Amino acid sequence: MTSETSRAVLSAERMRPVAPGGPVIAAHFLGPTAAFVLAEEAVVLVGEGGERRVAAHGGAILAAAAGAREVVTGGDDGRVVATNAAGEAREIAQDPKRRWIDRVAAAGDAVAWSAGKTAFVRAGGETRSIDLPSSAGGLAFSPKGFRLAIAHYNGATLWFPNATATPEFLAWHGSHLNVTFSPDGRFLVTTMQEPMLHGWRLADGQHMRMSGYATKVRSIAWTADGKWLATSGSDQLVLWPFQGKDGPMGKTPRILAPLAARVVAVACHPTQEVAAAGYADGTVLLVRIGDGAEVLARKPDGSAISALAWSRAGDRLAFGTEGGAAGILTL
Repeated sequence: MTSETSRAVLSAERMRPVAPGGPVIAAHFLGPTAAFVLAEEAVVLVGEGGERRVAAHGGAILAAAAGAREVVTGGDDGRVVATNAAGEAREIAQDPKRRWIDRVAAAGDAVAWSAGKTAFVRAGGETRSIDLPSSAGGLAFSPKGFRLAIAHYNGATLWFPNATATPEFLAWHGSHLNVTFSPDGRFLVTTMQEPMLHGWRLADGQHMRMSGYATKVRSIAWTADGKWLATSGSDQLVLWPFQGKDGPMGKTPRILAPLAARVVAVACHPTQEVAAAGYADGTVLLVRIGDGAEVLARKPDGSAISALAWSRAGDRLAFGTEGGAAGILTL
């Protein structure tokens, strides 16, 4: 374990504090502008001109994702809204039954969302939908081709919205809560209600079971080269190896940055093998995967980190907490 005396500490001058005015559920960068999605109603944009609060929903915001030029949010008002860096919010869709929009995904100009047991995709001005065996647990676009993965009870569904082919069903018993493709598109991984991950090698459907966590895994992130999958769910940063054709099968994870508090949020640098880990006590550590070197980016304040996001160039890191604190670290 790295001691406090040997761990590098980021200078306080590198931190720009942000006052979002409420708990933060997600953070994203839209070019040079940082966007903090609040748990209620608004998105706070922070750029060179200062801070701007944009009203996006009429109640709780339940999900957020970053598209090409906008942050897409879903709310308990039944609306899907896109907010750009200029502070313009536009409605993408409104559920006719006013069901909660609790899952969203974005890739380029395409947007996906779910309401109840139905998932929707809007691209090129057209909206398509698919009925599911249960409510969606998570949505993710494939990095290669226009394909959507939908996590749900007892597995995941792979759907080509523009094709007539029957969606592919990947079965595994249990409740699947989130879903992600590996950057090369070879693997699909879900988080589960139990403290574990499940994965499939898409070429042949081979199963991958990743367990040993203390709590439910709520945050996952791939390194830029796709060699590691960083995860929360333990009192240390857990990274599963995906370098070979078999992924993590038969391998043990790399364990870094242990603390007394639990890791609750992770984000990987866009170009380097560096991961940001946010802890339940408010600590943020920057961790170099190769040798485990750590930099203390934020000291604990007792409020759990709820959002982490790197800028596209990797020179800034935005964070938010459940207690309503936020900031931008310049590296």
